[in-house]
Amino acid sequence: MWGETGESGGQGADGSEERTFAALPPAHGRGFATSWWGQSWLRALEETALDLGQLKAGRRLARAGAVGAVSVRPGRITAVVQDRASAYRADVVWEPLSAEDWDRFVDMAVERAAHIAALLDREMPPHLVEDAAQAGVDLLPGIGDLEPSCTCEAWDHCGHTAALSYQMARLLDQDPFVLLLMRGRPERALLDSLQIRGARHSGPAQAAPAEGVPASEAYALGALLPPLPPPPQPPEYAGEGPNLDTEAAPAPGVDPGLLTFLAGRAAEEARHRLARAVAPEHAGTPVEAEPALTEDAVRLAAARPGPEAAGRLAEASGRSREALELAVRAWEFGGAPALRVLEEDEPLDAKAAARARAALDAAWEGSGRPAFRAARGRWTLPDEGVQVRYAPDGRWWPYRKERGRWSPAGPPVLDPAQALALARAGE
Repeated sequence: MWGETGESGGQGADGSEERTFAALPPAHGRGFATSWWGQSWLRALEETALDLGQLKAGRRLARAGAVGAVSVRPGRITAVVQDRASAYRADVVWEPLSAEDWDRFVDMAVERAAHIAALLDREMPPHLVEDAAQAGVDLLPGIGDLEPSCTCEAWDHCGHTAALSYQMARLLDQDPFVLLLMRGRPERALLDSLQIRGARHSGPAQAAPAEGVPASEAYALGALLPPLPPPPQPPEYAGEGPNLDTEAAPAPGVDPGLLTFLAGRAAEEARHRLARAVAPEHAGTPVEAEPALTEDAVRLAAARPGPEAAGRLAEASGRSREALELAVRAWEFGGAPALRVLEEDEPLDAKAAARARAALDAAWEGSGRPAFRAARGRWTLPDEGVQVRYAPDGRWWPYRKERGRWSPAGPPVLDPAQALALARAGE
């Protein structure tokens, strides 16, 4: 049965364990090996082959997806490679390690927990390979170790065995146990050996010595400790930004002036956040969510970076220049909450609507109250071109119609009648 990774397992004709990997998709525009052990495999191939043209042909076949399912068993890998109208069986042979070699490897591996951890993470770090080599066990192939065999009857590496070898490098990137199987030891057998040998090596478990001090003693000492010093005060102003006025020409699309502006704004924002963090009332305050791009563009534009930068901020936030200027005006009245009131129509529940009507009735003593046209959280006097908008925090924002667009006319207040007065005054 095929697994989720496109792999099947079984036994070869000689009874040894065998793993078969489904054909990999074409590898256009990418290297065949990214891991250092996969690259070592390719280096052994490329430094052994006598005909570089055959290596080039092998890379072409492997990139085109011409290599079929790859069978891996101790000492040999096999695949059928499609080349034009013909198919060839390609094999690469590498003499497996002896039982004595594997015993030395396992003895070496259990000496360092990092070796076992690396294998469990399907990695083959250099120190594992180096320690194995010092123990007389070569895990990676060297020059001349990979022997080719192909039904095309080439006497050296042909394009078909080269294609198989390049495909093998991709498999090794995913799982170094494939290499260890070719060296003669299946994954499960190797892990079992490590577990058994590790248990013998560690011996019977011993109780760890008690650490720490009695709780009563720690509690008594705590009363003697001095109080923590007060947190440092934030700087009064942000530091100077980087100087990007250099003799080197900027890269295409890079505006040094805009970068300087962004660095300065980032420093100023960091200073503000630090000031809020060390304030006494900050304890228990929930962490602020990161602003969306459309919101952060308004924050930056509110610093008046200049026409060119404002144009780029408008484009990045999906607004026209006029819409960005209106958003900046809202931001200057109340930051992100004011921006949401400008661009989102907040609903008004029945209780909030009743409170608002009661406040308006009280302001006009029950008679002469303006007749608003209410739509969700926006109450409008069309003839006067004024509007009050409800926010989720219960406050009302004054708005005036200017050049055909509703524009913020002042800060928020709790009383809708006061908000209406601000809108009428245009303050």
